[in-house]
Amino acid sequence: MNLVLPQTAPSDSRRWTALMVVCLAQLMIVLDVTIVNVALPSIQRDLHFSQSSLTWVVNAFLVTFGSLLLLAGRLGDLAGRKRVFLAGLVTFTAASLLCGIAPTQGALIGARFLQGVGAAAQASVILAIIVTEFPLPSERTRAMSAYVFVSVAGGSLGLLAGGILTQVLSWHWVFFVNLPIGLATFALGQRFIRSDSGLGLEHGVDWIGSILVTASLMGFIYAIVQATTYGWVSAQVLGVGALAAVLMAAFVAFEARIDNPIMPMRILHLDGLIRASLVRGVLVTGMYSTFFLGSLYLEHVRHYSAVQTGAAFLPWTITIAVLSRGITARLVARFGALRVLTAGMASAAVGLLLFSTVGPDTAFFPTIFFACFAIGLGIGSAFMPLLTLAMADVPPADSGLGSGITNVSQQISGALGLAVLSTLAANRTKGLLSAHDGVTTALIGGYHLAFLAGAATVTAGIALAFVLLRPNRAGPGLELADTPAADDAALINLDLEREAA
Repeated sequence: MNLVLPQTAPSDSRRWTALMVVCLAQLMIVLDVTIVNVALPSIQRDLHFSQSSLTWVVNAFLVTFGSLLLLAGRLGDLAGRKRVFLAGLVTFTAASLLCGIAPTQGALIGARFLQGVGAAAQASVILAIIVTEFPLPSERTRAMSAYVFVSVAGGSLGLLAGGILTQVLSWHWVFFVNLPIGLATFALGQRFIRSDSGLGLEHGVDWIGSILVTASLMGFIYAIVQATTYGWVSAQVLGVGALAAVLMAAFVAFEARIDNPIMPMRILHLDGLIRASLVRGVLVTGMYSTFFLGSLYLEHVRHYSAVQTGAAFLPWTITIAVLSRGITARLVARFGALRVLTAGMASAAVGLLLFSTVGPDTAFFPTIFFACFAIGLGIGSAFMPLLTLAMADVPPADSGLGSGITNVSQQISGALGLAVLSTLAANRTKGLLSAHDGVTTALIGGYHLAFLAGAATVTAGIALAFVLLRPNRAGPGLELADTPAADDAALINLDLEREAA
């Protein structure tokens, strides 16, 4: 039977343009993380940072970004997601200008704190905008694939862009490059993102709960990022971590007793959101540091330039790009979310194991190439189903909060994984140096241990996924993804026919 497909409506064009806008904003955030790392040596020379204080050029952004995601996501539900998104975009762009013109260490670190505030505001509502704009499962999986591609692949692009900008111009331009992108994104967002009034602020904002949860998350993230400097059992880390735990307990107790909480406790009863976020957190903990440690190996052992290092990760980026063209969505429709995401996690673990075999003379092809390819295949296969499962049963009224929880789980897991695996690598290297091994051998030994630990963590995540995300355990979200209803399957088939035409 021949189907007459309707022409794309203007509203459809607006929605897909809105997706492009929020993905562009997400790209700015992802680029910022890696592009600044490339410029750190130049920043250190120009502004006379010490090695310890230089870390705050990165940590200042991470602390405010991670700690404000939950609050910003809920404010999006209350005040309107478009409003919060655009406010965050303006803040991030203005802070980028302040970073670029910063004349002193204090000015740069302060601007980086402000940049994290803006990034949290815009990132916290991006998933909420996507799930409200694309309610049909067939469309949402395609939109989520585009989001995953931008979120993950932007890292290698950041290395390339950072290397080129720093070498050709100066470190200032790694921040100035955000200005035209931010202005264009704001103009497009103002026009194409649908306005929403939110639930309203007439009942007031839970400021006490907001302060408690923000201070708690800030404490957790601060303790994690400082652990690599002071050690995991230092008074600074244990003290701040304990305080953060007390504040979180106080927050949960307070939220359960008030009528208009910033985080309604009902959100914690959404099995798909909580369980998918836990699995995603384990996956991120295991593989997040790969980009950082892999870059160190290529630069310090193989003596790649920043541009060459960015190019080395292109198999990772290209693989995710190909999967985001609808391949992962088709696989989920055919085999179910659980099978696809666990196979993806297994592929990521294989990639980490390949990285654990590299040596001082390892050629790019085949080992490094296939390591990057396997990790890209894993991320491209696992992240989209996990995001879809996490947001599937979140009510529209709470989608901003759900988006914030999903992002917080990734940020804390990423910071934890980077801190733990970097510490393992550093301690292993120190031990080998004290045993009179050569510097190169000691460095490689540290990287090997970190990659093996990452592979073990991702493997544990596979087991956790089978326990938590089985269809009869994870609620309606997973059951829908693993056994699509007839109308959802028809929508998926219609999309495939439309693309084929």
